[in-house]
Amino acid sequence: MNKYMKAGLFGFLLWLIPFVVSVLIFPLRAAQRPLFESIMPVVIAAWTVFFAILYLTSIKEGFQKDGILIGVVWLCMSIVLDLMLFTEGPMKMSLPDYAEDIAVTYLMIPAITIGFGYVLDYADKKV
Repeated sequence: MNKYMKAGLFGFLLWLIPFVVSVLIFPLRAAQRPLFESIMPVVIAAWTVFFAILYLTSIKEGFQKDGILIGVVWLCMSIVLDLMLFTEGPMKMSLPDYAEDIAVTYLMIPAITIGFGYVLDYADKKV
């Protein structure tokens, strides 16, 4: 599988898994909103780390560049896929409410992937 297909597949899974988790724990959103709001970023961060490791360890060089690439692609994919459900789909939410409640959390995706890319490039140069 080429790296672009892998980036796309991992980006889709990175959106899908937290979405499924959010649906499964959705009753917490009304009953214990702070707990729901704490769980979801942990889920996103954990899966971002998992997929970033899988992706970045499969390449030989250019980790920083690829860390930026996958971070931006995965961020955009998550937002676009969400917007199809939250603005026009079954889970109506205004764009400002979506941006405040969900989209900001996705900024951790490029923060993690860019950080990993930097560390791997740095470690590669030290060896």
